[in-house]
Amino acid sequence: MDDRDHRMRKRGTIVLIGFLLIAGFFLITEHTAHFLGVLPYLILLACPLMHLFMHHGHGSHQHGQDHGNTQSPTALPASSIQRTEGEPR
Repeated sequence: MDDRDHRMRKRGTIVLIGFLLIAGFFLITEHTAHFLGVLPYLILLACPLMHLFMHHGHGSHQHGQDHGNTQSPTALPASSIQRTEGEPR
């Protein structure tokens, strides 16, 4: 009896896998148009999400420096007019 139970479970597993493959195929083929219709909106939604999560290091947030110092030691002049003659660029 033990051998027969093993064969029935094996057949049941094969039938289940076959059913899931067929159902997955039809699910993908029928819903591809829905997914492709929403894809442009997902790309547009990705833009603000990238700005929220990827631009966290930009700006003038100088943590750990003296607040009395108004100019960062690595700051460069805004234009070449502010540089004095002979000063390296």
